Amino acid sequence: MADEPRVKNITDLAKLAGVSAGTVSRALADSPLISQKTRETIQQIARDHGFRPNIMARNLRIKRAGAIGVVIPLGHETGQHISDPFFMTLIGHLADALTERGHDLLLSRVIPKDRNWLSQIVDSGRVDGAIIIGQSDQSDVIDEVAQRYLPMVVWGASQSGQTHCSVGTNNRKGGMIAVQHLIKQGCRRIAFFGDPAAPEIADRLLGCREALAEAGLDADFQILPIHLTADIAHPAISAWLAQTKSLPDGIVAASDVVAITALRALSEKGISVPQDIRITGYDDLPFAAQTIPPLTTVKQDLVAGAAHLVDLLYRRIGGERTDSVVLEPSLIVRASG
Repeated sequence: MADEPRVKNITDLAKLAGVSAGTVSRALADSPLISQKTRETIQQIARDHGFRPNIMARNLRIKRAGAIGVVIPLGHETGQHISDPFFMTLIGHLADALTERGHDLLLSRVIPKDRNWLSQIVDSGRVDGAIIIGQSDQSDVIDEVAQRYLPMVVWGASQSGQTHCSVGTNNRKGGMIAVQHLIKQGCRRIAFFGDPAAPEIADRLLGCREALAEAGLDADFQILPIHLTADIAHPAISAWLAQTKSLPDGIVAASDVVAITALRALSEKGISVPQDIRITGYDDLPFAAQTIPPLTTVKQDLVAGAAHLVDLLYRRIGGERTDSVVLEPSLIVRASG
């Protein structure tokens, strides 16, 4: 039996596959310009012959950095960490999707000190595109960069007049369904825990207000504008519970982290959930079903969100101008509310 022909470079592989070297190069880069069947055939031949292209050299030739920047701006919430469960969950889904497309993830947590923080990232030559997690209080900076830099997508609120492409949940509707559920459970004095400085949280608060006004219950609405990090939120909630003259019978928390922090603070005060106060969270992170009691929450589909972010980003890398995507929230009813 004759020896298998040796494959040392793309030209050798092209001869075996019966295609041009350019087609092989695009197929190995998983380019959508090549049909899926042809890509799979060429990639299988490469695997069969143990051929691995010099990725760094190829990237230099086609001016490809090989990484996507995933950036978390924390203009309004400087104490928040990348280890936040929401960030970790979404970043995990993004990493899976980007790896499948052949890109590495370059993660940055940014506390903006001037208006150049985003320009410095996208102009660095280190990334082929950027995914921004949350607008924070930096929407105008993001819009400014989006006017000249196409391969960028943002997880966050879809705001009127924005120039950047975003993927996010209908947060206004999410706030509404949380309040409507609590009202159906008999709650009449509802409080909102969360800082509306971030556009997403502001939209959730707006939805709460609208649902309460519709039910004629907005007169007793209370707002505690607290941080989303547990170590900062806990003492603030505890102090508020000790000082408020009228305890609510329902709490809408701006996130699951805030909700479980409230559960802890209420327990420490001897207040039972849901017997004395009902609580809803927001996100439906994996731990929400494991709290005591399990957390009723508004679900954001982060798997679908990550898939949309990556799909839109690659389309924009290819030169397409894409519209924003708004995902529908859903209520996950458990014991806390």
